[in-house]
Amino acid sequence: METIHILHTNDLHSHFENWPQIRHFLHQRQHQFKARHETTLTFDIGDAMDRVHPLTEATNGQINTELLNDGNYDAVTIGNNEGIGNSHDQLEHLYDKADFPVLLANLFDKKTGQLADFAKPYQIVTSEQGTRIAMIGLTAPFFLTYEPNGWHPKVVQEVLPPLLKKLQGQYDILVILSHLGLPMDRYMAKHYPEINVICGGHTHHLLPDGEVDGTTLLTAAEKYGHYVGEITLQLNEQHQIVSEEATTHLTEKLPQEASDAAEITGYLEKGHELLAQDVLADLPEPLPIKHEGASPMIDTALEALCSEAHTDAAVLNTGLFLSSLPAGKVTRDDLHTQMPHPMHIIKVTLKGTDMWHLVMEMEKNRRYLLNFPMKGMGFRGKIFGDIRYRGIKYDAATRRVFWKDKPIDPEQTYTLATVDHYLFVPYFPTIEIVGNVEILFPGFLRDMVGRYLQKKFPA
Repeated sequence: METIHILHTNDLHSHFENWPQIRHFLHQRQHQFKARHETTLTFDIGDAMDRVHPLTEATNGQINTELLNDGNYDAVTIGNNEGIGNSHDQLEHLYDKADFPVLLANLFDKKTGQLADFAKPYQIVTSEQGTRIAMIGLTAPFFLTYEPNGWHPKVVQEVLPPLLKKLQGQYDILVILSHLGLPMDRYMAKHYPEINVICGGHTHHLLPDGEVDGTTLLTAAEKYGHYVGEITLQLNEQHQIVSEEATTHLTEKLPQEASDAAEITGYLEKGHELLAQDVLADLPEPLPIKHEGASPMIDTALEALCSEAHTDAAVLNTGLFLSSLPAGKVTRDDLHTQMPHPMHIIKVTLKGTDMWHLVMEMEKNRRYLLNFPMKGMGFRGKIFGDIRYRGIKYDAATRRVFWKDKPIDPEQTYTLATVDHYLFVPYFPTIEIVGNVEILFPGFLRDMVGRYLQKKFPA
């Protein structure tokens, strides 16, 4: 009999407050199993990084690769935070210093048509007792956001069947590192029964004891490093799985060391220190933000969007701004603290009739969203806040919409700028249904505001 262990994390999102305990646990298990001459594989299933953390922002994710090295990971795949939260060049070099392979079979460079240079579609390793373990990495194929960033993702149904055919006869155990989400993991288990184990992520689901779908074991460890997953496989002399067990360990109950708190604080302090070194602007007056109504900060940000996106109109919500900007020097740290959201700018082009519908959706949801506790879809604040326009006016009495003080022409085409968050939340469906949407890369809302302030108020 042979025992093979798999340790797995997913969707850490730069929650470094949990990292020391996770690392201690991984090291303990790795050393324990090595002493017993049992094979151990350690995987991360993507979204390890998130630019909400200042040190991830300051290092463009290099700190995350460094920490994964410290965790002795054997392989990783990427999530959308790695794939879309970085420019094309930043992603290409994210893993330059990695001690592990990046397994990713469904992301291709648009220029070359080839698989991303930093990735390999699969890897096969052999245990001490001769068991061949094949591993394939897959990530969620967000076409709308990958394509403008120079990448072409492919769906599972396109890449997995030929890969399985190619690998046929070359492995005893097949493991998928899947940043696709639980519904797609279940789909793969149903349609590709040759898969033995799927280590999942993306949808932040927790499978405390795994889930067996047909012949496939599905696993996942929720989000933010709250849990660490562990799989134990028992094999017979023919290298066939005879028993399997999955469990998840609650991180807060894992052993701590005296130095953990200082380590966690150090990550934050170092990130703030690095970002603060980059001075962008010198404000003659403060830019305060108000929860409701116009304010210098929201007005300046709307100006920035129109200027940087070359549009006549823009829409933002006050909840995107977690603090005001004081007079004086403005650094990248100030803007990151104020706008930690990994949100790109989009240009939305609509016919006049559809632009009217979009404004109606915004007005209908205005009071509801004012104090709504928004979560997810890239939002890293607390509440959505007040919807503010530039270049657009709405007359509630007549239900008329004005564009640069002129009534909207139903047949004319109009383009506004906003954040991609509006494309993903359910409150403004017109954007997704009929909008011609262009996502602007690289950079986020804070980067665009920073460039505008740099031009208008140079340091």
